[in-house]
Amino acid sequence: MAYTVAIASPASQKENNGNWQTARRWSLFLRDAFEVSVLREWDASMPAPDLLIALHARRSAPSIAAFAATGRPVVLVLTGTDLYRDIASDADARRSLELASHIVVLQPAGLALLPPPVRKRSRVIFQSAPSLAPWRFPARPKFHDIGMIGHLRAEKDPLTFIRAASLVTEPSARLVHIGAALDPALGEAAAAAEGPHYRWLGSMPHAQARQRLKRCHAMAITSVMEGGANVIIEAVTSGVPVLASDIDGNRGMLGDDYPGYFPVGDARALARLVDRSIADPAWHANLREHCDRRAAVFAPDAERSAVLALASEALASVR
Repeated sequence: MAYTVAIASPASQKENNGNWQTARRWSLFLRDAFEVSVLREWDASMPAPDLLIALHARRSAPSIAAFAATGRPVVLVLTGTDLYRDIASDADARRSLELASHIVVLQPAGLALLPPPVRKRSRVIFQSAPSLAPWRFPARPKFHDIGMIGHLRAEKDPLTFIRAASLVTEPSARLVHIGAALDPALGEAAAAAEGPHYRWLGSMPHAQARQRLKRCHAMAITSVMEGGANVIIEAVTSGVPVLASDIDGNRGMLGDDYPGYFPVGDARALARLVDRSIADPAWHANLREHCDRRAAVFAPDAERSAVLALASEALASVR
């Protein structure tokens, strides 16, 4: 009889965010060897699986506490808000760290934020995305789209992207944002900014958003905190170079030597990178070469092997 694994994800398919994409992808990997279910929360009234994998230390804290009481293993996958906010300030998040038998961070810079006893139970698993053939652009495109994919909320800092659109000087630059307005005030700001250099497309199904990203000249990620952004992986594996806020989470994904960083919240610096990516083809090609070298790290087979190995190790203590 196959072992049973439940994945607790506070985000559902409706939210369509990075946590949901991780839960969806891991469930597909694990179904090769285990009976898998995905749920928003686990509690003691439900049948107990052999293993619980929980995303988000704070938001999944009730599930983790309830399941840990069964004596069975708990894998905790730490998100950006966990690493860069909650484990320093939230008692429930810290309790989740204590209760988890195994802990996962999504890029290596995250390990340094964990207390040494917790670090011993932790590992890095890079997320993945299937490669897409790079888009063939015309020799002189009418627009050079700079994509941003992420729901409008404070952690993603969409205002920096919006402000950069008003500061670019290349006539063909067009900053295109895909994502729902989780913060109504940010949605109002995005709607008000619509113009020649900025478009807000709203929410979009994942597959459609990825096809839109593939057609971008570059992708911008302006976040103030990230655990290991899926959108970076999806850009890199589509041949789209990244312009990234200079935070640990992005450095852990792209490497310290990556030339496409700008200071957090600095719209003028982002606008300069956008302009340079269009005006300086050699620099744009250099960004793309750096991203191409990272693509192997984000291969689905590598993530699948790591997830299956983690589950097998955690389940070794069961029965």
